[in-house]
Amino acid sequence: MKILEDSLVFLPHGSVLNASTLPLTFLDIYWFGFPPMQRLFFYDFPYPTSYFMQTVVPNLKSSLCLALQHFFPFAGNLVLPPPPQLPYIHFKDSNSVCFIAKESTVDFGHLIGDHGRRVEEFQVLLPKLQPANASTNGNGMKKLEKSLMAIQVTVFPNTGIALGVTFNHVVADGRAFIHFMKSWAFLNRSQGDSSFLNNFPPPDFNRDLIKDPQGLLASSFVKDKWGTEELDTLPTNKLRVTFVIKRAQVELLKNWVTTKLMEENESEKLRISTFAVTCAYMWVCLNKLQENETKHPSPSGDSHIVFSADCRQHLKLPATYFGNCIQPRFATAKKTELVKEKGVIVAAKAIGRQVMELEEVGALREAEKWLSKQKEILKPGIHFISIAASPKFGVYEIDFGWGRPRKTEVAHIGSFGSISMAESREEEGGVEFGLALSQEELHSFNDVFHRGLQQLQ
Repeated sequence: MKILEDSLVFLPHGSVLNASTLPLTFLDIYWFGFPPMQRLFFYDFPYPTSYFMQTVVPNLKSSLCLALQHFFPFAGNLVLPPPPQLPYIHFKDSNSVCFIAKESTVDFGHLIGDHGRRVEEFQVLLPKLQPANASTNGNGMKKLEKSLMAIQVTVFPNTGIALGVTFNHVVADGRAFIHFMKSWAFLNRSQGDSSFLNNFPPPDFNRDLIKDPQGLLASSFVKDKWGTEELDTLPTNKLRVTFVIKRAQVELLKNWVTTKLMEENESEKLRISTFAVTCAYMWVCLNKLQENETKHPSPSGDSHIVFSADCRQHLKLPATYFGNCIQPRFATAKKTELVKEKGVIVAAKAIGRQVMELEEVGALREAEKWLSKQKEILKPGIHFISIAASPKFGVYEIDFGWGRPRKTEVAHIGSFGSISMAESREEEGGVEFGLALSQEELHSFNDVFHRGLQQLQ
């Protein structure tokens, strides 16, 4: 890796007339202590490094500057004042985002494959957030300020480009982040065309839209998260691998689940969606993997799957609301049931119940219990997986002018038992899952995954 440029991209002059703040909601504070989010986008680029530096880098920086004018919190700082004051985002006209350009001689084709690739191969393509800045007030109380976003673009001469983004989950959820990325991409490929607002409405920062009837901001919810250290739990001995469930296989899964439920005379109202059946299938496969790895013929206890549900529509918020507006959903099933012949049925029902409950009961129900549930599944010995991202994001639509991405990766998966999910880059209706597995686990999981799908034929 060779560093070509290490710079800052500032907000356009006059974007923020006065230094200002953006309060955090309890939905933002929930994400304190989680590792930074990391997303990689790979694009074909059959041009030399000289063209990259003369054309691509200046255009990216110029369009990023314009995008930040509308998504200015990304250029701000997360401020953690001494308790009992609440954390907030602070931004001013002189704010900036770290922007790094590098050159790599690694095989681009290897990185965009579905086969196992070392975690370290992705991490060198991602920037680090700038170190926290600590200051002390007159009373000796310490205040911390943390940067919220950093960007790295890496050229593989005459082959490709990797665009890596690292950001703090406290500032935005996946939907808000993808809104930013699609806006930036449009501005880049249209060379700053101001009509982009017609295609991508600006973000809505109105925090009054998030109601807190249970007073979670003033409760132990905040106290439990206060001072939480960011956990760096990314496994270094794992391989990154992508598993694809094709559209035809998705339909087979749906039909099989629906048929089995009819045979059981299932009266429960369930949502048998692409999300439910594909996540159910992965949940079952990962439990079978654990059974194979531990050589335990009859696994005991519960297994959990955690996924995030977007609440904008449920709370009647605009789709462009910027911040965090997702809530965790926790589904549980017995390990012994998940590894049986009808394990996918058990898993799909557990996930489907959580989806239906959100639709019938409404968002934010029992929000005061989220932290206790999170702590429970993070205890040693508890088997769980969490789903990062969503096939509804449309990540393969993010075109900077170089065409659709050849591949995108959620690079932080593996931390907190997470796996990633996206729409298939090959066909509409298919789904991609990203996993972090050891070499031994990969061999075993590959067998479990493909054998299960073949049995549906």
